Amino acid sequence: MFKLKIFISITIFSFLLITTSIIKNQTREIEKKINNLSESIFYKERDINESQLDYSYLTSPSIIEQKINDLGLHDYSPMEYSKIFLNISNFLNLENKFVIQQNQNAQNTKKE
Repeated sequence: MFKLKIFISITIFSFLLITTSIIKNQTREIEKKINNLSESIFYKERDINESQLDYSYLTSPSIIEQKINDLGLHDYSPMEYSKIFLNISNFLNLENKFVIQQNQNAQNTKKE
């Protein structure tokens, strides 16, 4: 009788221990999926906001022209395409090239 009670309690404890670990692993996987989806949603919302901004900018040149006139910039001239950077890495690469060139020029003047 005593051995049967111990056997039953050990069996129930083992069953609960195993099911608890299985449930924890499954919830951890679900949380990872939720986190990945939340991150994906964040980036898509940001892209939508940027697209809306681009759309409003590109579809309303008259508004831009009106703002230029309101500011009194009569001698407005458009930027050259070569001065427009598509992302920050292009800008930083160009800045690094200028710094390297200045360092080389400084070394050349010291040698002379």
